[in-house]
Amino acid sequence: MTIARIIAQRGPSDIIACDVATPVAQVVQTLATRRIGALPVLREGKVVGIVSERDVIYRLADKGRECLDLPVGEIMTSPAITVEPGTTVDEALGMMTRRRFRHFPVVENGALVAFISIGDLVKHKMDEVQGEANALRNYIQAV
Repeated sequence: MTIARIIAQRGPSDIIACDVATPVAQVVQTLATRRIGALPVLREGKVVGIVSERDVIYRLADKGRECLDLPVGEIMTSPAITVEPGTTVDEALGMMTRRRFRHFPVVENGALVAFISIGDLVKHKMDEVQGEANALRNYIQAV
């Protein structure tokens, strides 16, 4: 199963992102209001990084509240590690586990097409396992 299947029902308007010049305080407000953990950071429409709750907390610990006035480009994690729609769910989960992060920009031909979280991938895997369990149950009952 590939990332393409997970994002098939999503459109470009579903992507919540910010520009490198966006003030950190505005990013924090977006994260809190939308109840999300990270945003892709764009420069001229291209993904250049990711800003997460962790990035904000680490910079607050280092710089204090003045970091809230900085542009997000100064605190983001960069470069962003991206995946393509053809990446398998298992490959993506493996990368997240090895690299210890929870979000991926999905990029196709250099353009951001989706932003997925580990929650999206785990939900998909759980649905897949449940479907297999139901199929086995039905098979056993039919025999």
